[in-house]
Amino acid sequence: MKIYTYKNCDSCRKATKWLKAHGVEFEELPIRETPPSVEELQQMLEAKGELKLLFNTSGRDYRAMALKDKLPAMSKDEAIQLLQSNGNLIKRPFLLSDKFKSVGFKEVEWQAALS
Repeated sequence: MKIYTYKNCDSCRKATKWLKAHGVEFEELPIRETPPSVEELQQMLEAKGELKLLFNTSGRDYRAMALKDKLPAMSKDEAIQLLQSNGNLIKRPFLLSDKFKSVGFKEVEWQAALS
């Protein structure tokens, strides 16, 4: 299991604390320095079904790049490449396992999927 996090993100800290408390082994990676690969982003898109759900829509970079207006006109490949090139744009924590894929931390969902 991989979890991409940002050190100053409260949701990321809650998520890793929850994983540790439940005895779930994971590999933690810094999302800004090593964003998920194109393949991992495509897996998440497949699991979530909507590109916008992969974006950190409340982030500074998202607003600065005016992605609210640009995203609807982007192709799936363009959006995936953009996410892969800038980890700040990705909603976090970004968790990938064989049986569960998640962006953001919703304890109820994680409990149901990982317990």
